Parts: sequence; structure tokens; C-alpha cells
Amino acid sequence: MSAAASAADTFRALHHGRLPDDPLVLPGPWDAASARVFVEAGFPALATPSAGVAASLGYEDGATPADEMFAAVARIVRAVDVPVSADIEGGYGLPPKELAERLLETGAVGCNLEDSHQGVLKDPRQHADWLAEVREAAGDRIFLNARVDTFIRGVAAPERAIERAALYVAAGADCVYPIGAPVGVLPLLRAGMQGPVNVVAPAYAAPSSLAELGELGATRITFGGGLQHRATAALADFARRLRS
Repeated sequence: MSAAASAADTFRALHHGRLPDDPLVLPGPWDAASARVFVEAGFPALATPSAGVAASLGYEDGATPADEMFAAVARIVRAVDVPVSADIEGGYGLPPKELAERLLETGAVGCNLEDSHQGVLKDPRQHADWLAEVREAAGDRIFLNARVDTFIRGVAAPERAIERAALYVAAGADCVYPIGAPVGVLPLLRAGMQGPVNVVAPAYAAPSSLAELGELGATRITFGGGLQHRATAALADFARRLRS
């Protein structure tokens, strides 16, 4: 087994065998310094957010050039000794083989891949075929987290998200991520989706609310760009007080 495959398997194992009130909580570092803070706090793995990394590089979310995103992920990976998954948005238009190779070069063990482009949902079967190509190119060296964008693209029916998730799991996804799903539909999604389910939590969520998300169906919890936004807000408050 290659070192990359072993690291990815370690990351996969963190998603399985969890109790309902003990979801895997993955903070989202936006640079090497924040990654070290989360590891020193005891988190066993991390998941970079595209929005947080974009902000740290001076871009709007979705506007980060691929080269800069991969370089930022590589710096984060080098700074810590725990598995790191990367949000690489829609794959930057790269062919599956090149996408897998460039991600593996960063040292990341997983990635998020979204199923919409410029605000429009992709055809789910075509996207599933593309995910299958990424899986074939990466083998077992990458943990694939397939984002399901129906809820943030105006499709409220949970069954549409479940249908897409089933296609993506069949294509080789390790986890599905129904971003923006209302809390009230999480039990329905959990019942209808195979494998781990990723839920995004507010940056200010209390530990008790994270456990509640687990009881409702979340296998893993991430924060999008929320933690970077929270840190920036704290810095802005300090800057205002310093200036005054």
C-alpha cells in the first residue's frame, strides 16, 4: 500500500464507527498558522474551506486560481502532521487525471467536489460519470466528498438531494455533502443516503449543538469559511479598539 493510500485510509476510518452524538468535527484552516492552532487543540484531521483560503489570498470565493489554491493547500499540509482534506470547488476545469495528480502532489488525502457551476446545478449523471473518472485516476489515495448543491440552488425537495447522492456514491464517492440542508430534513437525508454525511455548522455553534447535529444524522461536521470569518471579525474588533 502506498503512503498516500495509507493516509487516506486513516482519514476514512475517522468517518466510520462513530456514535450518533459523536460526529467527526473537522475545523477549516485557511493557512498554515490556523492549521497548527487546530492541531494543537487536538483535532485529528482538518478540512480546508475554499472560501476561507480564498479570503486569505485576497480573492472572492470561487475566484481563486487553481495554482494558488493547490499551493495554499500544500502549505497547510506541510505545516501539520494530521490528514488534511481540501475543498477544490468544482475541480477548476481540469481533466480528472490531472486533477487527481495535482491534489496528490499537495499531500492532501481528500477533497470536496461540488455539483454546480456558476450557480447552476450540473446534470447529476454526467457529474457522477466525472466523479467516477476522478475516482479511477486517484484510486484509494483520495477520500472523495461529493457536495450536493440542491438546497443552495433553490431545489428544496430532499428526494432530489438523495437521488444525486445515490449516483455519486455509486460512482465512488466516500461521503456526501448536502450543503445548506435545513436541520429539519437531516434525519430524512440520513435515512436515504448511503455512507457518511457531511453537514456544515455555523462558526459559532456550541459543542452541544454539534452533538445534536450528529444525533440528527451528521457523520461529519465542517464549517465552510465560517471560522476564518470569525477570526477576521475578532481581528477587526481588536484593530478598531487599537486605533481608538
